[in-house]
Amino acid sequence: MSKARSRLADYAVYLLVRVFVCIIQVLSWESARQFARGLAWLLYKVDHRHRLVAGENLRHAFGEQLDERQRDAMVRAVYVHFCTMLVELIQLPRKFHIHNWKQYGRLYGGDKVVAGLLSDRSLLIVTGHLGNWEIAGYALGVFGFKTYAIARTLDNPYLDHFLLSFRERTGQKVLAKKGDFDQIQELLAGSGAIATLADQDAGQRGLFVDFFGRPASTHKAVALLALEYNTPLVVIGVPRLGEAEFNGFQFEEPARYRIILSDYIDPEEYKGRPDAVKAITQRYTTALERVIRLAPEQYFWLHRRWKHQPAPKKRKKAA
Repeated sequence: MSKARSRLADYAVYLLVRVFVCIIQVLSWESARQFARGLAWLLYKVDHRHRLVAGENLRHAFGEQLDERQRDAMVRAVYVHFCTMLVELIQLPRKFHIHNWKQYGRLYGGDKVVAGLLSDRSLLIVTGHLGNWEIAGYALGVFGFKTYAIARTLDNPYLDHFLLSFRERTGQKVLAKKGDFDQIQELLAGSGAIATLADQDAGQRGLFVDFFGRPASTHKAVALLALEYNTPLVVIGVPRLGEAEFNGFQFEEPARYRIILSDYIDPEEYKGRPDAVKAITQRYTTALERVIRLAPEQYFWLHRRWKHQPAPKKRKKAA
């Protein structure tokens, strides 16, 4: 009985989401953005727990650079950004195509990204929860590149299938974070291109590297796989930007998002180094931080990036 109720509840949630998606898809772009701002205001008011997490994260990241009023304003902006991103993703399949892609995104530093995608070597595309990370894989599929993305399977099977239909619409293939490791290894042993989000807390057993001046537990797998399969890493961010400059690239309107190459890391540079795993992990984490600083209000400060901290070293017993 419990399983039947669970399946029924999952399907009911799925139907509500489909109704929500249909409503957003019939709205004009400006009406959808107004809805996003209203939703952001509501979430800011009722989501007390994540609001506090975001404020705490910003204190860790920026310290005295932001006063209490500025931190609160940035937290509000975070909610607005991610609600806007949600309605954009819903409308994207009906608006974004090969003939108008420059209206929605532009690629900076793309020579190394494209060269990596066309190379006989495998490629790891490393990004974080910044801007609109989903649009990067979607766009690469539109351009005809075959890529794979590592993602966690949703508990609701109906929602999981629905989200997969969006992510794989243009040819990108999603691999389960748990369960598809053998396929991940096969792709890296060949010439596959795999994208992964690399800014999540890895627990007490994770590798601690510096992120915004504080130790952050980070998964070792990215660096270990890069070294084992001699796979280069391209570290990208996908923020929405107006006029700005980054790594020598000049940004200008009207593109809404920029797919920016923050760093290109070749594991051959670290061959034979005893600290290779930590060095690579620190380097791509620093590259992510660099692009996050361009638009900090578009980073997902609502998750506990510094949830775990290094365990204090035990004092040596006196002789």
